[in-house]
Amino acid sequence: MAEKKSSKRARRPLTEIRQDNIDQILKAAERQFAETGFPGTTVAAIADAAGLPKPNVLYYFKSKEGLYRAVLKRILELWMEAMHDLSPDQHPREALRDYIVRKIRQSRDYPDASKIFAAEILHGAPYVREELEGPLKVQFDDTVEVIRAWIAKGWMDPVSPEHLLFTLWAATQSYADFGLQMRVLLERDELRDDDFDNGIELLTRLVLKGCGVKIV
Repeated sequence: MAEKKSSKRARRPLTEIRQDNIDQILKAAERQFAETGFPGTTVAAIADAAGLPKPNVLYYFKSKEGLYRAVLKRILELWMEAMHDLSPDQHPREALRDYIVRKIRQSRDYPDASKIFAAEILHGAPYVREELEGPLKVQFDDTVEVIRAWIAKGWMDPVSPEHLLFTLWAATQSYADFGLQMRVLLERDELRDDDFDNGIELLTRLVLKGCGVKIV
């Protein structure tokens, strides 16, 4: 039986094995950076957490800085993808709800990465400023134009698109960045699915009503 499993693993495509290793390393890196910060984290600790030899980790990411940048880039790309999927042809009633759902679920699924990103910003964004000024700025401007198109069509009140996005980011990412505070106040070891669902429902109602999103 063991020989069959080994044979099956050996026949897996190399690209699949590579991606599995990268995902495993990034998950371990997220945990370590979230717990001990960039200065207190070592490649050896990440390798131990990933269950891989240190040379394997360095094969994929070259250095601790490379790993740190990869963690930041992955969560930023997920956030930008959710923004990218908004379009002027969507009604904000559905589009904003879908965006809130995705962002809160990303906080649930990638809490450590969100905390690392928040800490990076608080320290002046030394490793992610280029991404903020480049890809994120482009996506931000595009999304602002989408919201302006909804306003021009009379689908919602003339609110500030920029500050609407800032508000959405703060509210949704708090489920990761301030998850500990929520757990303490709710008297839970971990936030439950219904906690995230309740957050989605309340934030959706606040945003749609606050922005005067039309039902028609």
